[in-house]
Amino acid sequence: MCVAIPLKIEEINGNDAVGTRDGVRREIRLDFIRDPKLGEYVIVHAGFAIERIDETSALEAIALANEIENISLTEE
Repeated sequence: MCVAIPLKIEEINGNDAVGTRDGVRREIRLDFIRDPKLGEYVIVHAGFAIERIDETSALEAIALANEIENISLTEE
């Protein structure tokens, strides 16, 4: 199963970028995002930013993902 995740754009170098979530840095591509800006949140799938997302929605999605990850860890 593939999951798209929200990341905050921290660095931009052309179409290459670094996005973060909870301090974890991931290299991403910005080919599908017009005029990306530092500090914006994007939905990332398979290493590509596919859509902008507002900060409130991004933080809610991150909180839900963290909750699901914590539930999974406690059930093992």
